[in-house]
Amino acid sequence: MEAAQWIFCPHCEHKTRIKIREDTVLENFPLFCPKCKMETLINVRQMNMYVIKEPDAKTQSR
Repeated sequence: MEAAQWIFCPHCEHKTRIKIREDTVLENFPLFCPKCKMETLINVRQMNMYVIKEPDAKTQSR
C-alpha cells in the first residue's frame, strides 16, 4: 500500500483539502488554504512540496 499525506499550508501551517501519494506530481498547482484564505502556487514531486515565488508586477516609470 502506498503512503499518503495531507498538504499543509506554507503560510499558516494548517491542513488543506489536498492529499497526495508517493507517485503524485503537481506542476504550478494553485493550493488554496481554507483557514487563512490564501492561494499559493506549488510544485510537488516525490512527496516534497516546493513553493513557487513569483516576482511582483512592477509599474512602468516614464
